[in-house]
Amino acid sequence: MQLDSVRVLDLSRLLPGPYATQLLADAGADVVKIEDTDAGDYARYTPPTTERGVGGLFDSVNRGKRSVALDLKSEAGREAFYRLVEAADVVFEQFRPGVAERLEIDYETLCEYNEELVYCSLSGYGGTGPYAERAGHDLNYVGVAGLLDMTREDEDMAPQIPGYQIGDLGGGLFAAFSIVGGLLSRELGNGGEYVDVAMTDVVASFSQAVAHEALTGGDPRPGETALTGGVPWYDVYETADGRYVTLAALEPKFWQAFCEETGREDLADLHGTDDPAELEAVREELESLFASRERDAWLDELSDETMTGPVCTPAEAVEHPQLEARGLVERPDDAPPRVGFPAVGSNFPESHDESVPDHGEHTDELLAAVGYDEDELADLREAGSIL
Repeated sequence: MQLDSVRVLDLSRLLPGPYATQLLADAGADVVKIEDTDAGDYARYTPPTTERGVGGLFDSVNRGKRSVALDLKSEAGREAFYRLVEAADVVFEQFRPGVAERLEIDYETLCEYNEELVYCSLSGYGGTGPYAERAGHDLNYVGVAGLLDMTREDEDMAPQIPGYQIGDLGGGLFAAFSIVGGLLSRELGNGGEYVDVAMTDVVASFSQAVAHEALTGGDPRPGETALTGGVPWYDVYETADGRYVTLAALEPKFWQAFCEETGREDLADLHGTDDPAELEAVREELESLFASRERDAWLDELSDETMTGPVCTPAEAVEHPQLEARGLVERPDDAPPRVGFPAVGSNFPESHDESVPDHGEHTDELLAAVGYDEDELADLREAGSIL
């Protein structure tokens, strides 16, 4: 995937939007951050900071991008933005519904400057519905989508929310997918496109494992379904050192292998039982079994055929040999390490620009490219329309 001829004007900040456009930048797109002339993307200042003196979150999802600082509330700032739009392929915004219209940078307005534009809006709840204008964070989206309690809770474990930051990152991922889809549709002759992505909708889409039952009169609850801790052969267990292992032996052959390797052949025939007493008895046996040894001892002993694995801390995960072998964790010589593009292909850029832009660093460069001369730039800066 080579997007090197695609220019994206990115009005988003913090995590969901910048993550989406980082994926596009990693695929070769020219991503231009459009920041305000005040603080800009305040992820720049959110601790912890990297060795480059910016927030770790900002450093992770803003590499290889350029920054233009405009006051979109001013007529001159908007006019500068319109000129950038004329030379762009994509506009991506993460405001609450209605803000883009008030700023006069909505899809309908921008189509007057570029009718082939792919325009993507990403928000918590989308542009329609009773929650449209609400602010929110990840827990709100997960809660509305009915997934906040879909994973079993244990007394000794914090409640497990499926997928840390699933709304933010899932929303960003689907926004990137929608933008690429819009670009492809345009190439197929369908013109520009407007896409409205709601993070809540994306989280709800991730609920396929429980959606059918919920849509047909049921109400699946934590610990009741095969994929939410309802069966003991598909669950998470604490080990002797306070760590955890996963057991995912849904298929009988994997359960058989697990029972044989742990010397518990007496449990083999109970796979698939729906008897509550038998299910509870098997769970108690497994809890006791896993608690008898440390996590890594179990991992060393059990083969791949048992469908077991570690529950890693974030620090353990980024050092895991599987991620290292895939090249997912990038450790450039001239930049802090980061988690890179989550796919391997035969037509991806061979290298990436790992720099992060200063606030407004490329304002003059990009505005000069769309026709502003030095005197006009000086006038805009004196008026506060650019940084």
